Amino acid sequence: MEAGGARAVLDGRVPPLPRLSRPHRDDVLIAAAGLLGGVLLWVLGLQGRPLIAAVPPWLSLVALAVATGAELLRRTAPLTGLALATAALTLDTCAGTLLATVVMFTDLVYAAVLHGGPRAARRIPPATALATVLGTLIALAVARAPEALFVGVFLGLLTLTPASTGLIVRHHRDAAQAARLRAEQTALLAEMDRAQAVTAERARMARELHDVVAGHLSAIALHTTAAQTLDDPAATREALGVIRENSVQGLAEMRRLIGLLRASGGAEADGEPAAVPTLDGLPALLARARAAGAGDGLAFRLDDARRENGDTARLPAPVELAAYRIVQESVTNALKHAAPGEVTVRLARPPDGPLTVVVTSPYGVRRGPGAARVPGSGAGLTGMRERAALLGGGCDAGPADGPGGPVWRVAATLPATEETPPP
Repeated sequence: MEAGGARAVLDGRVPPLPRLSRPHRDDVLIAAAGLLGGVLLWVLGLQGRPLIAAVPPWLSLVALAVATGAELLRRTAPLTGLALATAALTLDTCAGTLLATVVMFTDLVYAAVLHGGPRAARRIPPATALATVLGTLIALAVARAPEALFVGVFLGLLTLTPASTGLIVRHHRDAAQAARLRAEQTALLAEMDRAQAVTAERARMARELHDVVAGHLSAIALHTTAAQTLDDPAATREALGVIRENSVQGLAEMRRLIGLLRASGGAEADGEPAAVPTLDGLPALLARARAAGAGDGLAFRLDDARRENGDTARLPAPVELAAYRIVQESVTNALKHAAPGEVTVRLARPPDGPLTVVVTSPYGVRRGPGAARVPGSGAGLTGMRERAALLGGGCDAGPADGPGGPVWRVAATLPATEETPPP
């Protein structure tokens, strides 16, 4: 039942009501009240005249007992209960009418429409309307008097009214149940959306933390290794200076990110919007990289082909941020792993085309004081691919052949349209 109910919530269908194996407590109470009321009416002599004189009046008690048993089936088997009540009402009418039997019959008509299957709910009300009309016409044809219309009124109260009431209540019940299921479905979808949003935000913050802090920590680790291996006071002081500079910058970046996490609405703690890195900050980024990699024989060069083509237009902020972070991570990886040589950062963009970012670094075995490599987890490459994919682009990284030998090449293509989604 739980699996079926879950599927019904997901596809919007209303599941059928469960069938009960035993009579409902309310049905037992209704049956008991009908039986006691009928017996009391019999004892008091409040019974109608028999329709057929040859039928013994005590058969009304038999009809009452049958109707009482039918009441126990009003939820578990409503159509069977209605059939038994119809037979009981026929016998009761012939033997002398008890009001309790009539009332229980009307209740079973109502229960058959309310608790029966969809087919019964569709067919019983029209059938009772047809029976009311036919009964009225037959009574008029036989009696040929206006008083025969009371037969139609009696039949309508006996059959059509409870059937119509049951149909109305059933429609309201089904509508309420459908509304509840839609609310559960909406809540389920909202929870799924919330979980996806939380996962996406955690991934974004993980990329920011890695891209912003990993570069400073890598530079600190490299220069710490150099300071431990070199026996030159001047070189040691220079390494300590770089370590201090990267420590201060890393601490400032951490404070900025913590402020973003604590603030509401994506603003800093003081209410000012956070500064988003752009491609204009690449020269300063490469200048810091030159200072950090000078002792390992690394040089850094920026080749901005956009300037050569006269393209000075600003790109959408998400594109510039993604490009800056990809270059930052590539430069950090070069500081950690590249062999001595030149690291080239090239930016290019055809007219109205995507932005291309290519970073190449010497690929080989590092030697010398800074030969100790900083271990990596691969999260940086994953972050670069995620940033490009979120913008509808792509990013590849791996060894390639360069003019002066093997190189490690990172190539990213970022669509630069105004419809670019945020990273």
